[in-house]
Amino acid sequence: MSISQPIRYSSDLESIRDDEKETIAGLNEQFDVIMQKTAEDYGHAVRSVHAKAHGIIEAAMTVAAGLPPELAQGMFATPGAHKVFLRLSTNAGDILPDAISLPRGLAMKVLDVEGPRLPDAEGSTQDFIMVNGPVFQAPNAKKFLSSLKLLAKTTDRMEGTKTVLSSVLQTVNKGLEAVGVASPTIQSLGGAPNSDPLGETYFSVTPFRYGDYVAKFKLKPISPDLTQRTDTLIDATVRENAIRETVQAEMQETNGVWEFQVQLCRNLEDQPIEDPTVEWKEEDAPFVTVAKVTAMPQDSWSDVNVQKVDEEMRFSVWTGLDAHRPLGNINRARRDPYRHSAEFRARFNGCPFHEPSH
Repeated sequence: MSISQPIRYSSDLESIRDDEKETIAGLNEQFDVIMQKTAEDYGHAVRSVHAKAHGIIEAAMTVAAGLPPELAQGMFATPGAHKVFLRLSTNAGDILPDAISLPRGLAMKVLDVEGPRLPDAEGSTQDFIMVNGPVFQAPNAKKFLSSLKLLAKTTDRMEGTKTVLSSVLQTVNKGLEAVGVASPTIQSLGGAPNSDPLGETYFSVTPFRYGDYVAKFKLKPISPDLTQRTDTLIDATVRENAIRETVQAEMQETNGVWEFQVQLCRNLEDQPIEDPTVEWKEEDAPFVTVAKVTAMPQDSWSDVNVQKVDEEMRFSVWTGLDAHRPLGNINRARRDPYRHSAEFRARFNGCPFHEPSH
């Protein structure tokens, strides 16, 4: 079967919804509820989503030389190496015991990226925000706002109940997976398997401009030290920070290599821009490797990097090059709330965020 030519980027590919401003205001309001509650309880402001980090890893991204023209786009048009920070996390807005099992997140900040930048994108970095599943749990920001309201109501409350519910939902999710059905909704509520984040594959889920084209991104583990941990579960029933402690112990001896891959949009009907609940099937739009990310053995929870990355950095899909502009309703709705959340955290903690240069 032949693969279609990639779709050319145009601003006309996006469809702006009439209610987007109202929805974004609602997202800011709910993030405030979550952040105010957690900041009061902890005496310290944490992120409104992906609050709990499991590891901070220093790495290097090497952009491949000799890429074909359709892949040599944006920051990937120039071969070479970039310093990278990876932040492994769980998606809740409060700091929960690891027994409450939720989807994994990976935020990657690539340094020294040259080119025209997105509006208000400080510095010279490119951020990629990814999760360990190929689809988002809501088709649009309005639906996501409904889920966020539920999350805001339960933030930092009834941890014991959440742990029990998570255990029940994990059982339900295993039953669904056994018959070939994985449920992003159940996983987002606490039914995700408690997997080792070092063995996971991460997806951008939403589409982005890719220079002249449009793409989604994937970060796939390929070194044996990582792939041996794929589908490995961590027992988090005894230790509150079992995942962080496991990753820290494993990274002492891990040579981590991931492939950074690009999936070019080739058919707008089967690979829609505006609905991230639709998976772009690989047989129609294959992922292709454009770079490798390499991490040497290290302390993944060092005081220096926890302060530098977890406390002093913000991650946003809107930090980066215009050549990698976020596309679609969910991405448009992420712009203001991400900044709003970071500014709240900076004010409360008296620690302004900044983009690293080295």
